[in-house]
Amino acid sequence: MKIYERSFKVKTVKLSYNCGKRQLASFARKLGIPPGYLHSWRKDFKTYGSGSFCGRGHPKLTPEQAVISNLEKKIKNSKIALEILKRGSIYVSQGKAMTKQFIENNKSEFSIAKMLAVLEVSETTYYRRKKQEITDTESRVILLKQAITSVYYEFKRRYGCTKITKELQDRGFKIKNSSVKKYMRMLGLRRKIKRKYTITTDSRHNHYVAPNILNRQFTTSEPGKVWVSDITYIQTIKGFVYLTVFIDLFDRKIVGWNLSSKMSTQQTTLPAWQMAVKNRKINEELIFHSDRGVQYANRIFTDVLDSYNCVRRSMSRKGNHTDNSVCESFFTSFKGELLADKKLLTRKQMKGEVYQYIENWYNKKRRHSFLGYKTIEEFNSINL
Repeated sequence: MKIYERSFKVKTVKLSYNCGKRQLASFARKLGIPPGYLHSWRKDFKTYGSGSFCGRGHPKLTPEQAVISNLEKKIKNSKIALEILKRGSIYVSQGKAMTKQFIENNKSEFSIAKMLAVLEVSETTYYRRKKQEITDTESRVILLKQAITSVYYEFKRRYGCTKITKELQDRGFKIKNSSVKKYMRMLGLRRKIKRKYTITTDSRHNHYVAPNILNRQFTTSEPGKVWVSDITYIQTIKGFVYLTVFIDLFDRKIVGWNLSSKMSTQQTTLPAWQMAVKNRKINEELIFHSDRGVQYANRIFTDVLDSYNCVRRSMSRKGNHTDNSVCESFFTSFKGELLADKKLLTRKQMKGEVYQYIENWYNKKRRHSFLGYKTIEEFNSINL
């Protein structure tokens, strides 16, 4: 069976329009074409126009369908290009070796030619690079970048270069802070930005205000000797909840905390105190420092403290927030590390998030600059 080229079919059909219907058979025979073929070609051309005679495996499309098909192809190609850019741009910024690695890792999903075009890498550069061996230095840099990225996301973007350096050193990497800082800049990795918060405690009351015994002495040699406390608010889908914390100044551990929907003493300081005395034994004498809020100064709470006979109360001076800077520092870290990028949650969801942050992150895994960039558990294993 003779196969006719598409161009020949189109030209023949157009020439046939110069003949009358009775002359078509004669016209076809002169060209050596069976009259039935010409009739079929004319029918196809009338329906599909330029979309006719596409060959096997290609659908026949009307001009309108062809336009839509071309637009769909362009949209599909644009989506592929966008996906390549989203995944690959960070590798391009890290140099030729990482770009080549990205292309190699994704060639089963995207065509090499497409990735080279989108990432603006020449074929010559790519194939020359592919033939070359990666040097030991390049391999080490690639490994370090992968390790930095892993630690950054493992600790939920809460660590800057100093803490990531310490974490990597503890894992056996020989790396300086300046190198981590440089690679983080190249990788576009930035720690979450901390936000300021508003003081929520109300000091307008007639209760007894204790003197500032602590006097900004924020270090102590033993656990259970000095606790500091404060309250902050957290916004949820249905209003605010209030977080009360008790911090031991020895190791900065949150020994007691409570999340409540109201600001009463029964829902803030009392349950947090009960957790604290359960979690950590009080030394022979405990200084308990707070601001002048009514939750700390009222008779209900002070009676509980006085019942221990070994607790000395201390309160910040009026309007002087630096007298309780350890708690303020914690709340700044808490809101910056946990809440900065989160959408509003329900109260139940927020309680779960707060629990995870305090019990599984802050008290166990977080590295504290005050403790020489050790975790609380590492610090206590050395000092207790």
